[in-house]
Amino acid sequence: MTTGGELIVEALKLHEAGHVFCVPGESYLAVLDALHDAPEIEVTVCRQEGGAAMMADAYGKLTGRPGVCMVTRGPGATNASAGVHIAYQDSTPLILLIGQVGRDHVEREAFQEIDYRRMYGQMAKWVAQIETADRIPEFMARAFTVATSGRPGPVVLALPEDMLRERVQAAPAARYVPVEPGPSAETVTRLTTMLAEARRPFLILGGEGWDANAVADVTRFAEAWRLPVGTAFRCQDRFANDHPLYAGDVGIGINPKLSQRIRDADLLLVIGARLGEMTTGGYTLIDSPVPAQTLVHVHPDPEEIGRVYHASLPICASPRPFARALASTAPQGAVAWAGAGDQAHADYLAWNRPIAVPGDMQMAAIVAHLVDHLPDDAIITNGAGNYATWVHRFYRFTRYRSQLAPTSGSMGYGVPAAVGAKRAFPERTVVAFAGDGCFLMHGQELATAAQYGLPIIVIVVNNGMYGTIRMHQERNYPGRISATELKNPAFADLARAYGGHGEVVTRTEEFAGAFERAQASGMPALIEIRLDPEIITPRQTLSEIREAALAKG
Repeated sequence: MTTGGELIVEALKLHEAGHVFCVPGESYLAVLDALHDAPEIEVTVCRQEGGAAMMADAYGKLTGRPGVCMVTRGPGATNASAGVHIAYQDSTPLILLIGQVGRDHVEREAFQEIDYRRMYGQMAKWVAQIETADRIPEFMARAFTVATSGRPGPVVLALPEDMLRERVQAAPAARYVPVEPGPSAETVTRLTTMLAEARRPFLILGGEGWDANAVADVTRFAEAWRLPVGTAFRCQDRFANDHPLYAGDVGIGINPKLSQRIRDADLLLVIGARLGEMTTGGYTLIDSPVPAQTLVHVHPDPEEIGRVYHASLPICASPRPFARALASTAPQGAVAWAGAGDQAHADYLAWNRPIAVPGDMQMAAIVAHLVDHLPDDAIITNGAGNYATWVHRFYRFTRYRSQLAPTSGSMGYGVPAAVGAKRAFPERTVVAFAGDGCFLMHGQELATAAQYGLPIIVIVVNNGMYGTIRMHQERNYPGRISATELKNPAFADLARAYGGHGEVVTRTEEFAGAFERAQASGMPALIEIRLDPEIITPRQTLSEIREAALAKG
């Protein structure tokens, strides 16, 4: 006879979930007790459930296996929803286990009771409640399968606390096997025929379902066909940015030459990306519902293909098997677009070159310094805010799974993602970028980094405001500042209070030394960069944005 809590832990071991991120709660004490006897499962105790879910998301992205997060009912579950939403829009395999009220209290609005099927219905692939402990092996096996199959994503299971204490005999399950749709030989032949007939093709890579082998396969394909390659929003590590065919990222603040190249293309091959709002410039870069270009859309979810754009050749396939099928293809002779990839990369290099802005702090130069001094396998994380523009434009990602950033644009992601990354790969350098507003969403997870001795480095770009919202204010309501100013703590002192290393940088030339000392400290480190609020984008100051808006009337 085994308790429900013990069955949960046995299932985690069976499915090789070697790590759990949690905030403890009395609603799942039976699981915590069972973890006491499972040293093979590493547990990271976090300071807020949103941070725990974001750590699990980062773990899932980096490993390709479901990140596991455990939280308590009610407030714990609602806090965790931020991370679940990120995992859903990013297609990250994640399993959220929620302690639930006892079964005899359901539908009474008991203490912290929520119906999670209704709450999480639109932001998870599957939401269920396990009513009897003997079905735990079945539900857990299905959770791992659903989270990793087709288009990966989050699964939510509610665990009534009395069910977790229940002693039962349960039939064992088998380890999950992900289901990956692959292309038929016919669709690959049709694609190569369409490519051979094209004159200005362009390849866009994105989404999840990749690994290092898939990136190598698609690189061989691009090289054989001499295709210019772009990457979807916050998916820049799907293709080495220093490769001579790399054209840049297709996202916010896109290179105008890259934008024009996509508009002028006669064939767009999109592998893995959903073609969402950020990658399509608010659905304006590509015409909807029928693109001007011939569109070949490859995605593992058949419901995603055709959601917005009608594809001339829709292919339901995951990136791994599709890239593997493409790797052996090659054109019969010279391609019509010879030299287009080289020119696209030259345009990218010109766009990627650091540019100067007014004042003592040059963010482009700081990012360029990191490019020159970080190892290729360093992991860069960030949340949301205009500060990320400099990272996306000027950093060069050359190794798969070196970028962790939410395509959902969720603030507060950078710090917990860095903690999750360092727990997954302690030997790799992990650097988190955050704005001042972004950092204070989940900056308390620095305490988690300190607790486990994780020497992450956090770069806080402090301009004393919610910069992105202020920028939009100036564009739409010039000069009418409302609800975007911030009064911040001394971030470096805060890092030291958490037990880490803290420094303040006010001039560009101070950064290199500060970063070296942060690395040498061996502790969680924070470098506060004080940035003039005027420096809002690499191309325009706030005043210039305001003046342009006023000139339009």
